[in-house]
Amino acid sequence: MQNGFQINGRDDAEFTVLLAHGAGAAMDSTSMTAAAEALASAGFRVARFEFAYMAARRTPMGRKPPPRADKLIPEYVTAVERLGARGPLIIGGKSMGGRVASMIADELFAKGKIAGLLCLGYPFHPPGKPDELRTKHLETLKTPALIVQGTRDQFGTRQEVQGYGISDKIELVWLEDGDHDLRPRKKISGFSFTDHQASMAAAVKTWASSLAP
Repeated sequence: MQNGFQINGRDDAEFTVLLAHGAGAAMDSTSMTAAAEALASAGFRVARFEFAYMAARRTPMGRKPPPRADKLIPEYVTAVERLGARGPLIIGGKSMGGRVASMIADELFAKGKIAGLLCLGYPFHPPGKPDELRTKHLETLKTPALIVQGTRDQFGTRQEVQGYGISDKIELVWLEDGDHDLRPRKKISGFSFTDHQASMAAAVKTWASSLAP
């Protein structure tokens, strides 16, 4: 841990990726750790952090429910400032963490503080509630963004998302049979979780190369 951040990858990496966790699993969950390690192997410096409600679960204060995503915006902005990345910074996260990052991306991008936005399993809608879309701000997003999504993600399948009118600044990468953690069923898809993490990291590396000044 460095100043509250869990760090993977080289300090001299060209890009730093700041990742926040999803609503229910901590920054050191299996999926977050796998993503950070895959991105580090692809040449990124990855910093993970926790929102206060999640950090509190590690203390005698115990389990707290997540607040509304917009209530977490100040914490994410503070994390960006506290990290103080030296080179180009990509912000994002898993599920809710990526959603919060997407809410602040345009303001930070306009100020030159970030180079892009990365969402791993974006929660386009709550499971089983396809009409409750969380996409309004994505329609006008100006920040270069990459969303990596499993084709059977209950928060937004490929069939559903193809019908959304989202910004052309957003690139979508689909991982076959991946769930919300990008985890496939190997017997059905032929892919392992490790395969999909490697594919995710390779896609991020290709996309990030277009962000370099």
